[in-house]
Amino acid sequence: MKRLELVSEAVLLAGGRGTRFWPRSRTRTPKQLLNIVGKKTMLRETADRLAPIFPSRHLWVVTNSEQAAGARRELRGVPAAHILAEPMGRNTAAAVGLAAIHLAHKHGDALMAVLHSDSFVADADRYRALLRAALDLAQAPGTLVVLGIPPAYPETGYGYIERGPELDERPRGETAYAVARFTEKPAAAVARQYVDSGRFYWNAGMFVWRVSTLLDCLEKFLPETHAHLQTLAKTIGTKKYPAALKKIYPRLENISIDHAVMERATRSEGVARVCVLPAQVGWSDIGSWAALYELLAGKPGANVSAGPSFVLEAAGNYFWAPGKFVAAIGVNNLVVVETPDAILICPRDRSQDVGKIVKWLEERKQNKLL
Repeated sequence: MKRLELVSEAVLLAGGRGTRFWPRSRTRTPKQLLNIVGKKTMLRETADRLAPIFPSRHLWVVTNSEQAAGARRELRGVPAAHILAEPMGRNTAAAVGLAAIHLAHKHGDALMAVLHSDSFVADADRYRALLRAALDLAQAPGTLVVLGIPPAYPETGYGYIERGPELDERPRGETAYAVARFTEKPAAAVARQYVDSGRFYWNAGMFVWRVSTLLDCLEKFLPETHAHLQTLAKTIGTKKYPAALKKIYPRLENISIDHAVMERATRSEGVARVCVLPAQVGWSDIGSWAALYELLAGKPGANVSAGPSFVLEAAGNYFWAPGKFVAAIGVNNLVVVETPDAILICPRDRSQDVGKIVKWLEERKQNKLL
């Protein structure tokens, strides 16, 4: 495939709060700014993983005003103008659109990889090979590319991508498919059918396209949001930008890029073609304490502790109490997380409910614990 002279930029979405990782994850130190796996923060790990393709000057981060300073500290090599702070959360279509108009302002057009900042990837080399293939495939105008994760089990918490016919193109020798459809999070029985069919992939929210392609799709599918973004774009690089951002951003539609563009493009003729590259890269979104345990546990029933510990007739536990010795007797499948001002104790299989604690604290305005 002949390469075009387009610069390649990566946009990291880093505005989430990671409420299911409370009490470690807080408003100013969310999941992506924590060392959830290893010694580096998730944001730093993501940037390092991408560095061979996207060095610091080609990284952009979309975050919020509360977390922007933390993002700058973690990514000191990234130009300050590339840290885009949303004045309020408006879901991923707005975040991606904001990044797109900044890229268009700087480059006219560019290849744009949209990636989450808080995911784990075991096979970084394979991941980068697939990203390079996706960048090649996305150079064709009107092409939207998604990396699809082959499902390891019938997960009900992810959306799925159903593949269609194999493409004639083989970017960098990789097999790519047309996307038949995107699906919502399925019931357990449906998820099992998806996995058994071999035609479905988890939608991990990893996309590649040209900036011009994305903006054309926004104009088609979200015309009001596109118009507002174009108005905002005229102020980039001027003193008017901060006030315009604050005024215009709340008017952008609150919808995910998946629903706004990807799903609609698969159902609309002549707007854009949607392609999927299977990505067996050891991906995990590490969406809960239980998911982190599964990632770190060397074998079923192992106990995982952030520091020294003693266990007696105890199995399947996750302990986080840095600087303290943990002793556990006769307890199984627990999550115990200690911070200076809070302690979380819950069964591992209830870790998805941790976000409810945050909601309860918000309702009672317990801001010191948020």
